[in-house]
Amino acid sequence: MSLSRRDLILKLIVESFIKTANPVSSKQLIEEYNLDVSSATIRNEMFALEKEGFLEKTHTSSGRVPSSKGYRYYIDHLRNERVDTKIQNQIATLLSEKSLTVEQAITQSCKILSHMTNLATVVLGPDAKGEHLISVQLIPISSETATVVFVTDKGYVENKTFVFDDDIDLKDIEGCVKILNDRLKGTAVSNLIDKMEAIKPVLEDYISDNDRLYQVFMDAFIKFARDRVSLFGEGELINQPDLAGDAETLRRLFTLFNSPERMKHMLISDGSNKDINVCINDNDEYADVSVITSKIKMPGENEGTIALLGPKRMDYERVINALEYVAKELEKYFAKERTKDGRK
Repeated sequence: MSLSRRDLILKLIVESFIKTANPVSSKQLIEEYNLDVSSATIRNEMFALEKEGFLEKTHTSSGRVPSSKGYRYYIDHLRNERVDTKIQNQIATLLSEKSLTVEQAITQSCKILSHMTNLATVVLGPDAKGEHLISVQLIPISSETATVVFVTDKGYVENKTFVFDDDIDLKDIEGCVKILNDRLKGTAVSNLIDKMEAIKPVLEDYISDNDRLYQVFMDAFIKFARDRVSLFGEGELINQPDLAGDAETLRRLFTLFNSPERMKHMLISDGSNKDINVCINDNDEYADVSVITSKIKMPGENEGTIALLGPKRMDYERVINALEYVAKELEKYFAKERTKDGRK
């Protein structure tokens, strides 16, 4: 990569600040990177970059730090595209397994991403528009527990595990599942909640004390139809120096993590059609938080989103390259599995 002197200085400032969290001075750049120019020349370039909005001067130091505009320019024009070999090796090992389900492949990949980047990973499932319920299945686990699995015609799966009291018999749950299959099979996912309310009298005829059972099924359908947000590695954020001592920002982030609708809005609010998108928040309650998103083609002609979320001062080069690599490897894995199963 051949860079102008100004671009090179901006690149080095961004990378030095990401590494140290300290404002960068002209003297530091010369000593750290053995630059063959005078300190005065670098100060002039830094002043020009600050005037153009790529750098900011802190109140406590003579050094500069990247602005949001500087980060964005670095992401678009200055970063290298090398993928961390440790991430490559771990993903390759994971996807060498031949019998992973879609959920297992995505879940384990996201855990690797979070661990290797110290960021939270969020998965936004496919939009439910045009999707229909095809089955509700009951899987007994013990005399007091059972899991109910909901499946759509696009391959999306949701499950709910019941722990039932002595006054609720497993046969009652089996009966409810049969009614749900009889009355809801083929229903558009967007209509499930209304349809569920419409068949409540039928369930009442079947089980006199059905309120708790009905509510459990209703809660499952609400999550099934609306949320489709999964979170991994939120505890990794504590390892981020920018957040470890910032209890207020951590509190706001964990509040966000517990609100699937707000999380979903954050991931899709920009309306971008790019494969990789970077959102650096500046002016809202999540200022100094960045979200990197990648779209991913999933089985069943579905499209989901994988996102990494963390502090504004994150290693964008490493994070973006890792996310892009994982998304492409997952798509290749899903395509290979479809081919082996005889599907196009």
